[in-house]
Amino acid sequence: QVQMREYGGGQVQTGGSLTLVCRPSGRLFPEFMGWFRQVPGQGRLPVAVWSWDSPFYANSVKDRFTVTADTAKTTWTLQMNSLRPEDTAIYYCAGKISSGSWSDPAGYDYWGQGTQVTVSS
Repeated sequence: QVQMREYGGGQVQTGGSLTLVCRPSGRLFPEFMGWFRQVPGQGRLPVAVWSWDSPFYANSVKDRFTVTADTAKTTWTLQMNSLRPEDTAIYYCAGKISSGSWSDPAGYDYWGQGTQVTVSS
């Protein structure tokens, strides 16, 4: 069973930056690698999703977040700039093997343990 290992997260002030890294423990050939976030009382929402064609971003993070993959497709990175207090959440990376909707968390096959991101005002 492949495990999704997440690194990064932490606490920053408004306007700061953080980098999240996701590195599967085994070889994956995903159609999508997504970053989702969740706050208490709400479901997991897509933030940024890498695909072989082009990435997808939630409107709230466009022009601030960037999702990339390394050349070997073993590591995925979410660069988060100009962070705001409303970005505070637990962030999860997830891998989806099949095609289909990139935004539905139920369609993802592998999940990381989550990492806390806190943005203070």
